[in-house]
Amino acid sequence: MSDLDVGSPAPDFDLDGDGGNRIALSSLKGQPVVVYFYPKDDTPGCTKEAIAFSGLEKEFSDLGATIIGISPDTAEKHDKFKAKHDLTVLLAADTNTETAQAYGVWVEKNMYGKKYMGVERSTFLVGKDGNLAKIWRKVKVPGHAEAVLDAVKAL
Repeated sequence: MSDLDVGSPAPDFDLDGDGGNRIALSSLKGQPVVVYFYPKDDTPGCTKEAIAFSGLEKEFSDLGATIIGISPDTAEKHDKFKAKHDLTVLLAADTNTETAQAYGVWVEKNMYGKKYMGVERSTFLVGKDGNLAKIWRKVKVPGHAEAVLDAVKAL
């Protein structure tokens, strides 16, 4: 588990993104960035979350904020996921889980008595200064994108 707290510097990352792009947190300094971690492309909860953030993307962008979804899936899978659901948020491929580990969201999970490592759905709001302004762990999808938008408005 990582010791990230509000006020800590957000761990930087430079990952393959959808559409053949590279996505680096450091390149977005000076603007708010929503970094949300999700377990897997095209699963029910992850799809709902991505659609919710995409639906509010214009409102985030009007506030100068960028949204980046990160999962262990490949950039190619992200491209298919975006095309299938008309997603507008950036998606980054953390295939070696280093970024998830840096943020403390690569955790042991338990499903049907089977333990495995996976991503704990979490969102981090990075302020213009590059520090964490708000952290949501163990996110429940309904209403979450709206709560994050409210937090960006409060920055």
